[in-house]
Amino acid sequence: MTPLPRLVVAAPASGAGKTTVATGLMAALRAAGYEVSGHKAGPDYIDPGYHALATGRPGRNLDVHLHGEELLAPLLLHGARTPRPADLAVVEGMMGLYDGRLAGRGFASTAHVATVLDAPVVLVVDVSHTSRSAAAVVAGMAVFDRRVRVAGVVLNRVGSDRHAAEVASAMEEIGVPVLGALRRDDGIAAPSRHLGLVPAQERAESAAVLDRLAERIAAQVDLAAVVEVARSAPPLRARAWSPEEALAAAGLPSASEQGDGPVVAVAGGRAFTFRYAETEELLRAAGCRPVVFDPTSEPALPDGTAGLYLGGGFPEVYAAELAQNTALRAALLEAVRSGVPTVAECAGLLYLCREVDGAPMVGALDAVGAMTPKLALGYHAALAPEETLLAEAGDRVSGHEFHRTGVASTGERAGPAWLLDGRPDGFSADPAGLGRPTLHASYLHTHWAGCPRAAARFAAAVHAR
Repeated sequence: MTPLPRLVVAAPASGAGKTTVATGLMAALRAAGYEVSGHKAGPDYIDPGYHALATGRPGRNLDVHLHGEELLAPLLLHGARTPRPADLAVVEGMMGLYDGRLAGRGFASTAHVATVLDAPVVLVVDVSHTSRSAAAVVAGMAVFDRRVRVAGVVLNRVGSDRHAAEVASAMEEIGVPVLGALRRDDGIAAPSRHLGLVPAQERAESAAVLDRLAERIAAQVDLAAVVEVARSAPPLRARAWSPEEALAAAGLPSASEQGDGPVVAVAGGRAFTFRYAETEELLRAAGCRPVVFDPTSEPALPDGTAGLYLGGGFPEVYAAELAQNTALRAALLEAVRSGVPTVAECAGLLYLCREVDGAPMVGALDAVGAMTPKLALGYHAALAPEETLLAEAGDRVSGHEFHRTGVASTGERAGPAWLLDGRPDGFSADPAGLGRPTLHASYLHTHWAGCPRAAARFAAAVHAR
Protein backbone atom coordinates (compact mmCIF):
# COMPACT_ATOMS: atom_id res chain seq x y z
CA MET A 1 0.00 0.00 0.00
CA THR A 2 1.61 3.25 -1.17
CA PRO A 3 0.22 6.61 -0.06
CA LEU A 4 0.03 9.36 -2.70
CA PRO A 5 -2.37 12.32 -2.59
CA ARG A 6 -3.82 12.60 -6.09
CA LEU A 7 -6.72 13.87 -8.15
CA VAL A 8 -7.95 13.77 -11.74
CA VAL A 9 -8.98 16.93 -13.57
CA ALA A 10 -11.78 16.07 -16.01
CA ALA A 11 -14.65 17.75 -17.85
CA PRO A 12 -18.04 16.87 -19.34
CA ALA A 13 -16.64 17.49 -22.83
CA SER A 14 -13.58 18.64 -24.74
CA GLY A 15 -12.97 22.37 -24.89
CA ALA A 16 -14.06 23.09 -21.32
CA GLY A 17 -10.58 24.18 -20.22
CA LYS A 18 -9.06 21.04 -18.68
CA THR A 19 -5.53 21.89 -19.78
CA THR A 20 -5.83 25.47 -18.54
CA VAL A 21 -7.12 24.42 -15.12
CA ALA A 22 -4.89 21.36 -14.68
CA THR A 23 -1.73 23.22 -15.70
CA GLY A 24 -2.73 26.26 -13.66
CA LEU A 25 -3.33 24.12 -10.58
CA MET A 26 0.09 22.49 -10.98
CA ALA A 27 1.79 25.88 -11.28
CA ALA A 28 -0.18 27.49 -8.44
CA LEU A 29 0.43 24.56 -6.09
CA ARG A 30 4.12 24.60 -6.92
CA ALA A 31 4.23 28.34 -6.20
CA ALA A 32 2.53 27.61 -2.88
CA GLY A 33 5.40 25.30 -1.92
CA TYR A 34 4.10 21.89 -3.00
CA GLU A 35 6.09 19.44 -5.12
CA VAL A 36 3.62 18.44 -7.84
CA SER A 37 3.80 15.49 -10.23
CA GLY A 38 1.94 16.18 -13.50
CA HIS A 39 0.34 13.47 -15.63
CA LYS A 40 -1.85 13.25 -18.74
CA ALA A 41 -4.40 10.52 -19.46
CA GLY A 42 -3.97 9.39 -23.04
CA PRO A 43 -1.15 9.57 -25.58
CA ASP A 44 -1.01 13.37 -25.98
CA TYR A 45 2.52 14.83 -26.02
CA ILE A 46 1.67 18.53 -25.99
CA ASP A 47 -0.15 18.88 -22.66
CA PRO A 48 2.68 17.16 -20.71
CA GLY A 49 5.02 19.82 -22.10
CA TYR A 50 2.95 22.46 -20.32
CA HIS A 51 2.82 20.26 -17.21
CA ALA A 52 6.62 20.04 -17.19
CA LEU A 53 6.89 23.81 -17.39
CA ALA A 54 4.40 24.17 -14.53
CA THR A 55 5.95 21.59 -12.20
CA GLY A 56 9.66 21.74 -12.99
CA ARG A 57 9.76 17.97 -13.54
CA PRO A 58 8.92 15.68 -16.48
CA GLY A 59 5.31 15.61 -17.66
CA ARG A 60 4.14 12.02 -17.99
CA ASN A 61 1.42 10.02 -19.73
CA LEU A 62 -0.91 7.35 -18.43
CA ASP A 63 -2.46 5.43 -21.32
CA VAL A 64 -4.42 2.21 -21.00
CA HIS A 65 -3.92 1.37 -24.68
CA LEU A 66 -0.18 1.97 -24.82
CA HIS A 67 0.99 0.28 -21.63
CA GLY A 68 -2.03 -1.53 -20.21
CA GLU A 69 -4.24 -1.01 -17.21
CA GLU A 70 -1.83 -2.87 -14.94
CA LEU A 71 0.84 -0.16 -15.33
CA LEU A 72 -1.37 2.86 -14.59
CA ALA A 73 -0.71 2.92 -10.85
CA PRO A 74 2.96 1.81 -11.06
CA LEU A 75 3.76 4.52 -13.64
CA LEU A 76 1.90 7.14 -11.60
CA LEU A 77 3.94 6.20 -8.52
CA HIS A 78 7.16 6.19 -10.54
CA GLY A 79 6.45 9.67 -11.86
CA ALA A 80 5.58 10.90 -8.39
CA ARG A 81 8.95 9.84 -6.99
CA THR A 82 11.16 10.74 -9.99
CA PRO A 83 13.36 12.77 -9.98
CA ARG A 84 12.30 13.52 -6.38
CA PRO A 85 9.28 12.65 -4.18
CA ALA A 86 6.14 14.66 -4.90
CA ASP A 87 3.60 15.90 -2.36
CA LEU A 88 0.71 15.17 -4.70
CA ALA A 89 -0.11 14.16 -8.27
CA VAL A 90 -2.46 15.93 -10.68
CA VAL A 91 -3.73 13.89 -13.63
CA GLU A 92 -5.28 15.76 -16.55
CA GLY A 93 -7.98 13.78 -18.32
CA MET A 94 -8.88 13.66 -22.00
CA MET A 95 -12.09 14.43 -23.91
CA GLY A 96 -15.22 14.07 -21.79
CA LEU A 97 -15.05 12.19 -18.49
CA TYR A 98 -16.69 9.02 -19.82
CA ASP A 99 -15.43 9.16 -23.42
CA GLY A 100 -13.23 6.19 -24.29
CA ARG A 101 -12.74 3.68 -27.07
CA LEU A 102 -15.69 3.51 -29.44
CA ALA A 103 -17.95 0.59 -28.56
CA GLY A 104 -15.69 -0.04 -25.56
CA ARG A 105 -18.17 1.01 -22.85
CA GLY A 106 -15.77 3.66 -21.54
CA PHE A 107 -12.57 1.63 -21.87
CA ALA A 108 -9.50 3.92 -21.64
CA SER A 109 -11.65 6.92 -20.70
CA THR A 110 -10.68 9.43 -18.03
CA ALA A 111 -13.24 7.73 -15.78
CA HIS A 112 -11.53 4.39 -16.39
CA VAL A 113 -8.17 5.89 -15.38
CA ALA A 114 -9.68 7.56 -12.29
CA THR A 115 -11.31 4.30 -11.23
CA VAL A 116 -8.13 2.23 -11.58
CA LEU A 117 -6.17 4.92 -9.69
CA ASP A 118 -8.94 5.27 -7.08
CA ALA A 119 -8.57 9.03 -7.50
CA PRO A 120 -11.17 11.73 -6.81
CA VAL A 121 -12.28 13.77 -9.82
CA VAL A 122 -12.43 17.55 -10.10
CA LEU A 123 -14.70 18.57 -12.98
CA VAL A 124 -13.97 21.66 -15.05
CA VAL A 125 -17.33 23.03 -16.19
CA ASP A 126 -17.64 25.64 -18.92
CA VAL A 127 -20.51 27.86 -17.79
CA SER A 128 -20.13 30.55 -20.47
CA HIS A 129 -23.55 29.70 -21.95
CA THR A 130 -25.39 28.31 -18.95
CA SER A 131 -26.06 28.75 -15.23
CA ARG A 132 -28.19 26.35 -13.14
CA SER A 133 -28.26 23.79 -15.94
CA ALA A 134 -24.56 23.20 -15.30
CA ALA A 135 -25.52 21.55 -12.01
CA ALA A 136 -27.79 19.13 -13.83
CA VAL A 137 -24.90 18.10 -16.04
CA VAL A 138 -22.62 17.60 -13.03
CA ALA A 139 -25.32 15.64 -11.20
CA GLY A 140 -25.54 13.27 -14.15
CA MET A 141 -21.78 12.92 -14.28
CA ALA A 142 -21.70 12.07 -10.57
CA VAL A 143 -24.23 9.21 -10.78
CA PHE A 144 -23.50 7.82 -14.25
CA ASP A 145 -20.85 5.49 -12.79
CA ARG A 146 -20.90 5.14 -9.00
CA ARG A 147 -17.27 4.01 -9.00
CA VAL A 148 -16.25 7.53 -10.05
CA ARG A 149 -16.15 10.08 -7.23
CA VAL A 150 -16.79 13.64 -8.37
CA ALA A 151 -15.27 15.54 -5.44
CA GLY A 152 -15.71 19.11 -6.67
CA VAL A 153 -15.99 21.44 -9.62
CA VAL A 154 -14.10 24.42 -10.99
CA LEU A 155 -16.33 26.78 -12.93
CA ASN A 156 -14.65 28.13 -16.04
CA ARG A 157 -15.44 31.19 -18.17
CA VAL A 158 -17.69 32.80 -15.58
CA GLY A 159 -19.23 36.08 -16.74
CA SER A 160 -19.75 37.89 -13.42
CA ASP A 161 -19.97 37.45 -9.65
CA ARG A 162 -23.77 37.08 -9.91
CA HIS A 163 -23.32 34.42 -12.59
CA ALA A 164 -20.85 32.50 -10.41
CA ALA A 165 -23.17 32.75 -7.38
CA GLU A 166 -26.12 31.40 -9.36
CA VAL A 167 -24.18 28.35 -10.56
CA ALA A 168 -22.62 27.76 -7.13
CA SER A 169 -26.08 27.80 -5.53
CA ALA A 170 -27.25 25.08 -7.90
CA MET A 171 -24.12 23.01 -7.22
CA GLU A 172 -24.79 23.30 -3.49
CA GLU A 173 -28.23 21.81 -4.05
CA ILE A 174 -26.71 18.65 -5.55
CA GLY A 175 -24.00 18.44 -2.90
CA VAL A 176 -20.95 19.05 -5.10
CA PRO A 177 -18.61 21.75 -3.76
CA VAL A 178 -17.38 24.56 -5.99
CA LEU A 179 -13.61 24.77 -5.57
CA GLY A 180 -13.17 27.85 -7.72
CA ALA A 181 -14.57 30.08 -10.45
CA LEU A 182 -12.42 31.46 -13.29
CA ARG A 183 -13.37 34.49 -15.35
CA ARG A 184 -13.05 34.57 -19.13
CA ASP A 185 -9.52 35.51 -20.20
CA ASP A 186 -8.24 34.85 -23.70
CA GLY A 187 -4.80 36.07 -22.64
CA ILE A 188 -3.97 32.73 -21.00
CA ALA A 189 -5.13 30.45 -23.82
CA ALA A 190 -2.51 28.58 -25.83
CA PRO A 191 -2.70 29.03 -29.63
CA SER A 192 -3.57 26.05 -31.83
CA ARG A 193 -2.59 24.73 -35.27
CA HIS A 194 -3.00 21.55 -37.33
CA LEU A 195 -2.18 19.08 -34.51
CA GLY A 196 -3.75 20.96 -31.60
CA LEU A 197 -2.08 23.31 -29.13
CA VAL A 198 1.29 24.81 -29.99
CA PRO A 199 3.83 23.06 -27.69
CA ALA A 200 5.15 25.05 -24.75
CA GLN A 201 8.71 24.56 -25.99
CA GLU A 202 7.88 26.58 -29.12
CA ARG A 203 6.39 29.58 -27.34
CA ALA A 204 8.82 32.11 -25.90
CA GLU A 205 6.01 33.60 -23.83
CA SER A 206 4.96 30.27 -22.25
CA ALA A 207 6.63 30.91 -18.89
CA ALA A 208 5.11 34.39 -18.56
CA VAL A 209 1.64 33.13 -19.51
CA LEU A 210 1.99 30.30 -17.01
CA ASP A 211 2.94 32.72 -14.24
CA ARG A 212 -0.17 34.74 -14.99
CA LEU A 213 -2.29 31.59 -15.00
CA ALA A 214 -0.86 30.46 -11.65
CA GLU A 215 -1.71 33.84 -10.14
CA ARG A 216 -5.27 33.61 -11.47
CA ILE A 217 -5.74 30.08 -10.14
CA ALA A 218 -4.34 31.01 -6.73
CA ALA A 219 -6.70 34.00 -6.51
CA GLN A 220 -9.86 32.28 -7.77
CA VAL A 221 -9.50 28.64 -6.69
CA ASP A 222 -9.38 27.35 -3.10
CA LEU A 223 -6.02 25.60 -3.23
CA ALA A 224 -6.33 24.28 0.32
CA ALA A 225 -9.61 22.61 -0.62
CA VAL A 226 -7.99 21.13 -3.74
CA VAL A 227 -5.17 19.66 -1.63
CA GLU A 228 -7.73 18.14 0.74
CA VAL A 229 -9.48 16.52 -2.21
CA ALA A 230 -6.14 15.01 -3.28
CA ARG A 231 -5.44 13.82 0.26
CA SER A 232 -8.79 12.02 0.37
CA ALA A 233 -7.45 9.44 -2.09
CA PRO A 234 -6.64 6.16 -0.33
CA PRO A 235 -3.20 4.49 -0.56
CA LEU A 236 -2.56 2.71 -3.83
CA ARG A 237 -2.23 -1.05 -3.84
CA ALA A 238 0.77 -0.98 -6.17
CA ARG A 239 4.56 -0.65 -6.43
CA ALA A 240 6.30 2.03 -8.45
CA TRP A 241 7.39 1.04 -11.94
CA SER A 242 11.12 0.55 -12.35
CA PRO A 243 12.94 0.84 -15.71
CA GLU A 244 15.63 -1.50 -14.42
CA GLU A 245 13.09 -4.16 -13.51
CA ALA A 246 11.27 -3.72 -16.82
CA LEU A 247 14.50 -4.28 -18.75
CA ALA A 248 15.48 -7.24 -16.61
CA ALA A 249 12.12 -8.83 -17.42
CA ALA A 250 12.93 -8.19 -21.11
CA GLY A 251 16.29 -9.95 -20.74
CA LEU A 252 18.68 -7.00 -20.67
CA PRO A 253 21.18 -6.42 -17.80
CA SER A 254 20.81 -3.23 -15.83
CA ALA A 255 23.09 -0.22 -16.13
CA SER A 256 24.98 -1.18 -12.99
CA GLU A 257 26.22 -4.23 -14.89
CA GLN A 258 27.19 -2.27 -18.00
CA GLY A 259 28.88 0.94 -16.84
CA ASP A 260 28.44 4.29 -18.50
CA GLY A 261 27.83 2.92 -21.96
CA PRO A 262 27.50 4.59 -25.35
CA VAL A 263 25.77 7.80 -26.44
CA VAL A 264 22.28 7.76 -27.95
CA ALA A 265 21.67 11.03 -29.78
CA VAL A 266 18.07 12.12 -29.11
CA ALA A 267 16.52 14.71 -31.43
CA GLY A 268 15.11 17.67 -29.51
CA GLY A 269 14.60 21.40 -29.87
CA ARG A 270 11.45 23.01 -31.20
CA ALA A 271 11.06 20.60 -34.14
CA PHE A 272 11.21 17.39 -32.06
CA THR A 273 9.21 17.75 -28.85
CA PHE A 274 7.29 14.46 -28.83
CA ARG A 275 8.75 11.68 -26.69
CA TYR A 276 7.79 9.99 -23.46
CA ALA A 277 9.92 10.56 -20.36
CA GLU A 278 10.24 6.82 -19.78
CA THR A 279 12.06 6.39 -23.13
CA GLU A 280 15.20 8.11 -21.90
CA GLU A 281 14.86 6.50 -18.46
CA LEU A 282 14.84 3.05 -20.06
CA LEU A 283 17.88 3.93 -22.16
CA ARG A 284 19.77 5.12 -19.07
CA ALA A 285 18.76 1.98 -17.19
CA ALA A 286 20.14 -0.02 -20.12
CA GLY A 287 23.52 1.67 -19.72
CA CYS A 288 23.15 4.14 -22.59
CA ARG A 289 23.66 7.89 -22.32
CA PRO A 290 20.88 9.86 -24.03
CA VAL A 291 22.19 13.23 -25.26
CA VAL A 292 19.63 15.67 -26.69
CA PHE A 293 20.62 17.66 -29.78
CA ASP A 294 18.72 20.25 -31.85
CA PRO A 295 18.60 19.33 -35.57
CA THR A 296 17.65 22.89 -36.53
CA SER A 297 20.82 24.48 -35.18
CA GLU A 298 23.60 22.07 -34.17
CA PRO A 299 26.14 21.31 -36.91
CA ALA A 300 27.20 17.87 -35.69
CA LEU A 301 25.94 14.86 -33.78
CA PRO A 302 26.99 14.48 -30.14
CA ASP A 303 30.49 13.07 -29.71
CA GLY A 304 30.54 9.29 -29.57
CA THR A 305 27.06 8.79 -31.02
CA ALA A 306 26.37 5.06 -31.27
CA GLY A 307 22.57 5.22 -31.57
CA LEU A 308 19.93 7.63 -32.89
CA TYR A 309 16.46 8.28 -31.51
CA LEU A 310 14.44 10.67 -33.68
CA GLY A 311 11.04 11.09 -32.03
CA GLY A 312 7.93 13.03 -32.94
CA GLY A 313 7.33 16.71 -33.49
CA PHE A 314 6.86 19.18 -36.30
CA PRO A 315 9.46 18.90 -39.08
CA GLU A 316 6.82 20.18 -41.50
CA VAL A 317 6.68 23.45 -39.53
CA TYR A 318 10.47 23.76 -39.26
CA ALA A 319 11.33 22.30 -42.67
CA ALA A 320 13.27 25.40 -43.75
CA GLU A 321 15.48 25.42 -40.65
CA LEU A 322 16.08 21.68 -40.89
CA ALA A 323 16.93 21.96 -44.59
CA GLN A 324 19.39 24.79 -44.00
CA ASN A 325 21.42 22.71 -41.52
CA THR A 326 23.24 20.85 -44.29
CA ALA A 327 26.16 19.80 -42.08
CA LEU A 328 23.95 17.91 -39.66
CA ARG A 329 21.87 16.36 -42.44
CA ALA A 330 25.09 15.02 -43.96
CA ALA A 331 26.26 13.68 -40.59
CA LEU A 332 22.95 11.93 -40.02
CA LEU A 333 22.97 10.41 -43.48
CA GLU A 334 26.45 9.04 -42.92
CA ALA A 335 25.49 7.66 -39.49
CA VAL A 336 22.41 5.87 -40.78
CA ARG A 337 24.18 4.50 -43.85
CA SER A 338 27.05 3.20 -41.72
CA GLY A 339 24.67 1.13 -39.60
CA VAL A 340 24.22 3.28 -36.47
CA PRO A 341 21.04 1.83 -34.87
CA THR A 342 18.30 4.34 -35.63
CA VAL A 343 14.73 4.65 -34.39
CA ALA A 344 12.55 7.26 -36.10
CA GLU A 345 8.96 7.89 -35.02
CA CYS A 346 6.64 10.06 -37.12
CA ALA A 347 8.60 13.33 -37.30
CA GLY A 348 11.78 11.29 -37.34
CA LEU A 349 10.41 9.30 -40.28
CA LEU A 350 9.71 12.53 -42.19
CA TYR A 351 13.14 13.93 -41.35
CA LEU A 352 14.88 10.87 -42.79
CA CYS A 353 13.01 11.20 -46.11
CA ARG A 354 14.52 12.86 -49.18
CA GLU A 355 12.25 15.87 -48.74
CA VAL A 356 9.18 17.24 -46.98
CA ASP A 357 6.94 19.50 -49.05
CA GLY A 358 9.88 20.19 -51.35
CA ALA A 359 12.37 21.03 -48.59
CA PRO A 360 15.41 18.70 -48.62
CA MET A 361 15.76 16.43 -45.60
CA VAL A 362 18.34 13.80 -44.62
CA GLY A 363 17.75 11.41 -47.53
CA ALA A 364 18.34 8.17 -45.64
CA LEU A 365 14.96 6.91 -46.89
CA ASP A 366 14.13 6.90 -50.60
CA ALA A 367 10.78 8.53 -49.90
CA VAL A 368 9.12 11.95 -49.81
CA GLY A 369 6.78 13.47 -47.26
CA ALA A 370 4.02 16.02 -47.72
CA MET A 371 1.15 17.63 -45.82
CA THR A 372 -2.24 16.00 -46.34
CA PRO A 373 -5.77 17.38 -45.91
CA LYS A 374 -6.80 14.72 -43.41
CA LEU A 375 -5.58 14.06 -39.87
CA ALA A 376 -4.46 10.49 -39.17
CA LEU A 377 -5.32 9.82 -35.54
CA GLY A 378 -5.94 6.60 -33.67
CA TYR A 379 -4.66 3.60 -31.75
CA HIS A 380 -3.33 0.54 -33.55
CA ALA A 381 -2.42 -3.05 -32.78
CA ALA A 382 0.96 -3.41 -34.48
CA LEU A 383 2.60 -6.63 -35.64
CA ALA A 384 6.23 -7.06 -36.65
CA PRO A 385 6.04 -9.02 -39.94
CA GLU A 386 9.72 -9.95 -39.73
CA GLU A 387 12.70 -9.27 -37.49
CA THR A 388 13.42 -5.55 -37.10
CA LEU A 389 15.63 -3.37 -34.93
CA LEU A 390 12.85 -3.18 -32.31
CA ALA A 391 11.06 -6.51 -32.59
CA GLU A 392 11.27 -10.16 -33.42
CA ALA A 393 9.01 -11.51 -36.15
CA GLY A 394 5.52 -11.91 -34.72
CA ASP A 395 5.96 -9.47 -31.83
CA ARG A 396 2.90 -7.35 -31.12
CA VAL A 397 2.75 -3.87 -29.59
CA SER A 398 0.14 -1.16 -29.11
CA GLY A 399 0.76 2.29 -30.53
CA HIS A 400 -0.92 5.38 -31.93
CA GLU A 401 -0.80 7.62 -34.99
CA PHE A 402 -1.05 11.42 -34.81
CA HIS A 403 -0.07 13.26 -37.99
CA ARG A 404 -1.33 15.29 -40.93
CA THR A 405 1.37 14.23 -43.37
CA GLY A 406 1.93 11.30 -45.68
CA VAL A 407 5.04 9.51 -46.95
CA ALA A 408 5.39 7.93 -50.37
CA SER A 409 8.27 5.65 -51.36
CA THR A 410 10.09 6.81 -54.49
CA GLY A 411 12.44 3.88 -54.98
CA GLU A 412 12.93 0.26 -53.99
CA ARG A 413 10.87 -0.13 -50.86
CA ALA A 414 12.40 -1.62 -47.72
CA GLY A 415 10.37 -3.97 -45.59
CA PRO A 416 7.67 -2.41 -43.40
CA ALA A 417 8.47 -1.49 -39.82
CA TRP A 418 5.04 -2.65 -38.67
CA LEU A 419 1.74 -3.98 -39.91
CA LEU A 420 -0.86 -1.65 -38.36
CA ASP A 421 -4.05 -3.66 -38.20
CA GLY A 422 -2.71 -5.47 -41.28
CA ARG A 423 -1.58 -2.33 -43.17
CA PRO A 424 2.17 -1.90 -43.91
CA ASP A 425 3.67 1.16 -42.25
CA GLY A 426 7.14 2.64 -42.34
CA PHE A 427 10.49 1.11 -43.21
CA SER A 428 12.77 -1.51 -41.70
CA ALA A 429 16.13 -1.55 -43.42
CA ASP A 430 19.77 -2.64 -43.34
CA PRO A 431 21.41 0.35 -45.08
CA ALA A 432 24.96 -0.74 -44.20
CA GLY A 433 24.51 -4.33 -45.43
CA LEU A 434 25.32 -5.80 -42.02
CA GLY A 435 22.89 -8.69 -42.36
CA ARG A 436 20.53 -7.29 -39.75
CA PRO A 437 18.14 -4.31 -39.73
CA THR A 438 19.57 -1.18 -38.11
CA LEU A 439 16.93 1.35 -39.22
CA HIS A 440 13.36 1.40 -37.93
CA ALA A 441 11.21 4.30 -39.19
CA SER A 442 7.45 4.46 -38.76
CA TYR A 443 4.52 6.75 -38.11
CA LEU A 444 3.64 4.63 -35.07
CA HIS A 445 4.30 6.13 -31.64
CA THR A 446 4.97 3.56 -28.92
CA HIS A 447 5.37 3.90 -25.17
CA TRP A 448 8.38 1.75 -24.30
CA ALA A 449 7.15 1.12 -20.76
CA GLY A 450 4.44 -0.94 -22.45
CA CYS A 451 6.90 -2.75 -24.74
CA PRO A 452 10.26 -2.84 -22.91
CA ARG A 453 11.51 -5.52 -25.30
CA ALA A 454 11.76 -2.78 -27.95
CA ALA A 455 13.90 -0.66 -25.64
CA ALA A 456 16.00 -3.69 -24.75
CA ARG A 457 16.60 -4.64 -28.41
CA PHE A 458 17.53 -1.08 -29.37
CA ALA A 459 19.87 -0.69 -26.39
CA ALA A 460 21.52 -4.04 -27.14
CA ALA A 461 22.12 -2.94 -30.74
CA VAL A 462 23.65 0.33 -29.52
CA HIS A 463 25.98 -1.56 -27.17
CA ALA A 464 26.95 -3.93 -29.96
CA ARG A 465 27.72 -0.97 -32.19
